[in-house]
Formats: sequence, structure tokens, C-alpha cells
Amino acid sequence: MPKKTIRKFLPNPEVIRQSKLLQLFGNLLHDANLWHLNRRSARGGIAIGLFWAWMPMPFQMVASAAAAILFRVNLPLAVGTVWLSNPFTMPVMFYLSYLVGAVVLSSPIEPFAFEASIEWLISSMATIGKPFLLGCVLMGLTASIVGYFVIDWLWVLSIRRAQRDRRNGIKWR
Repeated sequence: MPKKTIRKFLPNPEVIRQSKLLQLFGNLLHDANLWHLNRRSARGGIAIGLFWAWMPMPFQMVASAAAAILFRVNLPLAVGTVWLSNPFTMPVMFYLSYLVGAVVLSSPIEPFAFEASIEWLISSMATIGKPFLLGCVLMGLTASIVGYFVIDWLWVLSIRRAQRDRRNGIKWR
């Protein structure tokens, strides 16, 4: 199930290879491991994408692609999963990150109004910077680890279900 479901949503590898942002990786994009969809590459790609989705930086997809190339996991999954953070989810994700960081650092929670801009990020670093960045890293690591094991569990579950169905299919004949 995961392999078939995931393949429905993956873009064509040729489309990704032609992306202007990813052209900076050149021949590294020709590694076959980046395009295979198996248990190892799927869980790794999801984990990398989830980590970078929590990072408050521009060009998260490029960082995610670089990590996917470095760890030789599924590139489309790593890049696509980054889109978990988008203009609709970012305020919630970043506020949650700030709260987590503030709790871990035992710092007072400062009120702020989130804006999806580099200017806001730079100007607010003086007041909420340390808890915010720490929270982003902690949430990225947590989401990455959880995503890794959830995909692994779903993959094993689908294999077991397929084996059970084959056994039952043979018995019915």
C-alpha cells in the first residue's frame, strides 16, 4: 500500500531533474538511489523532508534535496515533504516551535505576531530567537524521527497485509 500510494503523488523524476533550483546539484541527480522507492529510501526521504519543513529558512527544498543526495534516499519524497510547511501551516508550526523552545530554556513567553517574511524573522531574533530556533530544531528532529518510524511501520504493515491476502487468495481457489 505505501509504495503504490506514494507513487501516485510523486512527480516524474525528469521534471525534478529539470528544476532550475535543483540544477546546482548537476550530475549528482543521476544517482539511481535517489529515485528508487523502497522501504529504506521512503522512510529516509520522509524523515529528511520533515526535518527541513520545521526549519525557518528560505529554500528548504534545496536543503532537503542536498540532504537526500548526501544520505542517498528518495529525493522526490524529501523535497515534497518539505511542503508540509506552507503559508497556512507556518504560523502554527513556528508558534509551537517557539513554545517548545521557551519551555526547554525556561524563558518567559513573549507575545509576538508572526509574519511570513525574512524581515520579521531577522527583527524578532533579538526577543524570541534562542527559544524559537531551539524549538524549530527540536520539532524538526521529533517530526523526523516519528515520520521515519511511522513510514517504516506502514511499510511493514502493508507487506504483511499483502502476504496475508496472497495466502487467503490461494486458499480460496
